[in-house]
Amino acid sequence: MLDAYRREIRYLRLSVTDRCNYRCAYCMPPEGMNWLEPSAILTDEEILRLLSVLGREGVSKVRLTGGEPLVRPGFVDLVRKIRSLDLIEDLSLTTNGSLLARHAEELKSAGLNRVNISLDTIDPERFRTLTCGGDVRDVLTGIETAIRVGLSPVKINVVLTAAVDEADLAFFQKLVREQPVAVRFIEYMPSRRCRVEAGMTMTSVTEYLSRLAAGKLAPPRHNPFGCGPARYLQSETDQGAYGFIEPISNCFCDRCNRLRLTADGRLRPCLLSDAEIDLRAALRSQASEEEIVGLYRLAVRSKPSSHHLADSGTAAFVNRGMSQIGG
Repeated sequence: MLDAYRREIRYLRLSVTDRCNYRCAYCMPPEGMNWLEPSAILTDEEILRLLSVLGREGVSKVRLTGGEPLVRPGFVDLVRKIRSLDLIEDLSLTTNGSLLARHAEELKSAGLNRVNISLDTIDPERFRTLTCGGDVRDVLTGIETAIRVGLSPVKINVVLTAAVDEADLAFFQKLVREQPVAVRFIEYMPSRRCRVEAGMTMTSVTEYLSRLAAGKLAPPRHNPFGCGPARYLQSETDQGAYGFIEPISNCFCDRCNRLRLTADGRLRPCLLSDAEIDLRAALRSQASEEEIVGLYRLAVRSKPSSHHLADSGTAAFVNRGMSQIGG
């Protein structure tokens, strides 16, 4: 379905929980979270009904997010049920990676195509501080397991906060040289609720990686990493690639093809806006398929042309943290 600006909307980011076993500073506000009651979160049956309806409206790509999706009880079974919907062609997961090693093989068997893993530093102490207690070894093991079982391509998301330093870049450079993974550096988006110190610029990251590679970085000869907002580069000897995502400096709103569904069933046309359409209420009032389609089409039509982050300096959303919206 086309929105008002002729963008084809076929991608849904679906949050399955607001809970997480980490407390990353840029995701959760320092005062803590008011967690959703379990009864407020969409059930498996409600998710499947929505995806069946949205699939017939052209949604063919679904990314499962949170919170941390793997803390949702029965998550692997949910993946298996979604995969049984013929209309969903591409099913992926965003995770902090801490629980991935124990679930990767069964997720692959259930029909998950690929995985994005958040990893902002490999320094144990900085990682523990950033996540409020996490063990970076769990994430590294999760990455290794995902590669081994074929959740391909594995993408690693690195938010450029002050936690990232040159030792991290050296680790990521070695990983890209040796493994067919994408390490994606994401420009930090400041919000009014979650404030951390911004880190390196994209220019400094690119220059440092070029020096480490001892050669020019260029677009991949063959790009298996998709056509999303990331700009990919690699050296001649790299097995993988680097991605650069700049929502402020290099806004990609004119190509945005996604909507977000929160864990409590609110459809958000734009990440950086608090405008939401309540699908949970429709589901629980036994709304017809035509009524649900009408709400979905309203969300598509109301998708704004662009965010205004560069103008305001902070993200527009104030009612929810990122763990509630879904990354």
